[in-house]
Amino acid sequence: MKIILIILTVFLSNCKLNKIVNHHGIHNLEAKSKELIINETNINQIRTLLGPPSTTSYFDDNIVIYLERKTSNSKLLKLGEKKLLVNNILLLEVNNKGILTNKEFLNKDDLKKYKFSEKESDKTLGKQSFIYKALSGIRTKINDPLGKKRGSFGK
Repeated sequence: MKIILIILTVFLSNCKLNKIVNHHGIHNLEAKSKELIINETNINQIRTLLGPPSTTSYFDDNIVIYLERKTSNSKLLKLGEKKLLVNNILLLEVNNKGILTNKEFLNKDDLKKYKFSEKESDKTLGKQSFIYKALSGIRTKINDPLGKKRGSFGK
């Protein structure tokens, strides 16, 4: 009887009544995105309100991306599997003068509508290009250690 009582005490002491929510990114992204006004808000106001962007566009430096993601542990029957509560993305386009020209807010339901490619790229290509870039920089320094060849076009 004592063993059952000890085991029951250990299990019940480790249980929590409140959900544990793991948060990544900007808190309350949807509410904060409503404060941004197109053609009025500038990049400094955006960074004051939202902080530094989660990422910028790979192809266009004028697009900044902010993310919000909340996950929670599911019930005991699912053995602690993570459940996605919130998955929001805010895309902001800024012109060359730093003024907000376009904004798009996507939640997890909107993201389900997009189809992503299942194709995979060759992993060795990325490694080769990285190694090639690193070695070509070293090669230029070896061939021209003082940097005289690069600036000698007009002489």
